[in-house]
Amino acid sequence: MNPIKRGRIIIFFAVLALAAAPAFAQIDFSGEWAPLYHEDAPERGPGPELADYLELPINDAARMRADSWEADRISVVQEYQCRPHAADYALRGLGNIRIWREIDTATQRLIAVHMHFLAWDSERTIWMDGRSHPGEYAPHTWQGFSTGVWEGNMLTVTTTHLKANYLRRNGVPRSEQATLTEHWTRHADWLTIVSVIEDPVFLTEPLVRSDNWYLDPGQAIGVFGCEPAPEVPAPEGTVPHWLPGTNPNLREFANWYGLPFEATRGGAETLYPEYRAKLRDYKPPEKCERYCACTTLIGPGCNVPPPRPQQR
Repeated sequence: MNPIKRGRIIIFFAVLALAAAPAFAQIDFSGEWAPLYHEDAPERGPGPELADYLELPINDAARMRADSWEADRISVVQEYQCRPHAADYALRGLGNIRIWREIDTATQRLIAVHMHFLAWDSERTIWMDGRSHPGEYAPHTWQGFSTGVWEGNMLTVTTTHLKANYLRRNGVPRSEQATLTEHWTRHADWLTIVSVIEDPVFLTEPLVRSDNWYLDPGQAIGVFGCEPAPEVPAPEGTVPHWLPGTNPNLREFANWYGLPFEATRGGAETLYPEYRAKLRDYKPPEKCERYCACTTLIGPGCNVPPPRPQQR
């Protein structure tokens, strides 16, 4: 065969192969995903203890906001009853998710990755078409505005324009100025998302957390639904809270687990191994009586009531 003709044939098939191949290193995250709760199970399942700020790099403003939290607020203030998890916490709550891709049929390019959450039927869009984030005064929403880029086989997602919400469900706040960065990786039927929250209002350092899912093709996410209703009688306009210095429950967590009270107050210092040197006076209880074996959302050890004081 003529060398020139042979070269043209090789080029033709090379171009054809490239046209049929996916974009470099892109991974398809589509599917039904069920969460694993082996990380931070007590916090994500039955809920975090009041005044548990361990390993959160919060500042004094965040600590004061959390100290004022009264759990009855959810029962009394109907606006709070159906308030959904924001994008940063949705991954850690009732985290069953459905993921699917939106493809431009004209170009076969990926336009967006869509997510549906079990909790509150929340839906989120991650734009993959290179668009920029809106301006500072654009509306803020529970799921924010997300864009994604590929870094090798890892999808990096940046989310802004989030409504103010919580970092933990015990009143630890997160402001509307926060930026959420996520790193998605898939290994066969396992999905891991590492999230990094930067909040100039309430955090002194980035907060890094990770969550995991397994592929569950038989999963059927039903309608969550939520309808607010008066649960606890209270005068109109009541917002349960504690004024500074008046919350009597702040030491319960430390006392239950025998922890130094200062350690439970959080702060960036409590994130690092060197902080252990300050816990020389730590005296764990002789017997664990609370969330001793809580390693799943619902299971043995996750629903143990707090110890009752002994009658005298």
